[in-house]
Amino acid sequence: MKQLVSFVIPCYRSAQTIGRVVQEIRDVMRELSQYRYEIVLVNDASPDDTFETIRALCGENRDVCGVNLARNFGQHAALMAGFRYVRGDIVVCLDDDGQTPAGEVGKLLSGIEAGSDVVYAKYANKRHSGFRNFGSRINELMTRVMLGKPKELYVSSYFAVKRFVVEEMLRYENPYPYVIGLVLRTTKKITNVEVTHKEREVGTSGYTLGKLLGLWFNGFTAFSVKPLRVATVIGVISACAGFAYGIFTIIKKFINPAVPVGFSALMAAVVFFCGLILLMLGIIGEYIGRIYISLNNSPQYVIRECLDERDAE
Repeated sequence: MKQLVSFVIPCYRSAQTIGRVVQEIRDVMRELSQYRYEIVLVNDASPDDTFETIRALCGENRDVCGVNLARNFGQHAALMAGFRYVRGDIVVCLDDDGQTPAGEVGKLLSGIEAGSDVVYAKYANKRHSGFRNFGSRINELMTRVMLGKPKELYVSSYFAVKRFVVEEMLRYENPYPYVIGLVLRTTKKITNVEVTHKEREVGTSGYTLGKLLGLWFNGFTAFSVKPLRVATVIGVISACAGFAYGIFTIIKKFINPAVPVGFSALMAAVVFFCGLILLMLGIIGEYIGRIYISLNNSPQYVIRECLDERDAE
């Protein structure tokens, strides 16, 4: 029996683009006749007519499932919602704006067939704005330092995973999901294949500075304790520096009593160390706050409506 490939696409402000993405998937999967396919479209409470477009697509093809979230939960929560509805042996995730080349999905599937558990698309030249490229570089650094991602591995929003990886990710039911962290803690058999990143035809990226910051916080507070360890190290260094400076000040006063102990230097040191203390308390507070929210069973997402006719006769 043919393997089933499930495509999961988070959608936000994509009323004008998602139809072309779905059509591109249909075209390429007709050529990859050794596979069956289904498409799960997750509307992340988009303010435009995205879900009406999804509704029309579901009506045209029973292989398309539409999920409508009650409010905007973010791309990674939308992916987790889509994973609940997939039935495939292989799951492929991609963007809704047409920049991730659905027509090259065969390269990702070949990587899975070659034995990888996860295959990420790698772009030689990204067509994002300078702001998005900067955000990607920061995310790359964060995942490498905080989550232990291999330096040579490139991660992106276009990837294919085996079914068991998705099932393992679904075991994570806490709020603030971070798909890259879930993948990295599940398997090390991860590879890259190079694909062509396309120009955005319509609209702009839905990622603002606030959303990017929230995504980075999800990554290093939900799946790493390294920030707490860094805070400890900085605290020890600061305490040692303060103690050494105090000894230096005493010795200087004994050697030359005429030298005044500067008020400005004292205030600078107080402000500096108080700032460090507040920074460390903020990091600890972030962890405690997320623990509190998790204990309150805050949902990853809330589904308002689901359109699923895949089993209909």
